[in-house]
Amino acid sequence: MADREIMYREALREAIDEEMGANPEVFIIGEGIAERGGSYKVTEGLLAKYGPKRVRDTPIAEAGMIGVGVGAAIAGTRPIVEILYVDFAMLGMDMIVNQAAKFRLMTGGEGRVPFVMRTQGGAGGGVAAQHSQSLEALFYHIPGLRVVMPSTPADAKGLLKHALRQSDPVMFLEHKHLYMTKGPVPEGEHVVAFGKGAIRRQGKDVTVIAWSNMVQRALDAAEDLAAEGIDVEVIDPRTLVPLDEDMILASVAKTRRAVIVQEAPRRGGVASDIASIIQDKAFFELDAPVTIVAGLNVPIPFNLTLEAASVPQKDDVVGGIRRALHIGPLAAAAE
Repeated sequence: MADREIMYREALREAIDEEMGANPEVFIIGEGIAERGGSYKVTEGLLAKYGPKRVRDTPIAEAGMIGVGVGAAIAGTRPIVEILYVDFAMLGMDMIVNQAAKFRLMTGGEGRVPFVMRTQGGAGGGVAAQHSQSLEALFYHIPGLRVVMPSTPADAKGLLKHALRQSDPVMFLEHKHLYMTKGPVPEGEHVVAFGKGAIRRQGKDVTVIAWSNMVQRALDAAEDLAAEGIDVEVIDPRTLVPLDEDMILASVAKTRRAVIVQEAPRRGGVASDIASIIQDKAFFELDAPVTIVAGLNVPIPFNLTLEAASVPQKDDVVGGIRRALHIGPLAAAAE
């Protein structure tokens, strides 16, 4: 049977619905997620189906919401805490970093925290500096947390279902520009395991590693360059923790060049760590330095033109690929 085409937000809803139906310990809390169905309509219809005890609106109090979720997970339930913007997760960082991430270790391996924090980030729509950040590097840095960033509807469903079956805290990071995108999603049970990346496009000339909303920008750049005879491979890690190093290193060994694309600011980002992994484990496979295409080290502006200028666009990715291949004005100047 051919896969259906559904929206990213519908795929997330299916995952939550199926897991709530299968496990009475799964519940969801957040601002406006019950009667209103969430700002991005991910939870629409769940209140009527599961009732206010399992689909519960909260006050505007992110620290309290995250604390309730972590405590409920330790007590044996499987909470989903929806934080409207990833920026607001900063209010609950003590519970995430010092409690949820450490609890298994500090109980000698006996304690579990099956806690999923769903939130969205990224630039787009002119919602300014406190509602547009890409903060995956903060969570990536903390041992004990899983970090998931799906780019397609199928992965949104499959990875969320897998997250809701784990015994460790999962930071499930969505992107505001992806909710209305459509793509094929298998009927019935569909689970995507953590730590297994996807090759979104096969190629032989250069490897581009991108995640979340940057995957499509990388694919668009690859299509433009294909017209010039440049064959780009696009790797989507899907989960940053755990990271599919084997897939990345195998691709780099094949193409001998690597470009890493992240929306987050360049300084201290996940791209820098992936670059260090490639340098450490595949240095002698490289024909050129690893190239990073990233956001500027600035707060995201409100102005739409400045907003677009502060995060990578398709042309920026094209430019990064050209640099890795020593094609273009910068390469000519260096010679």
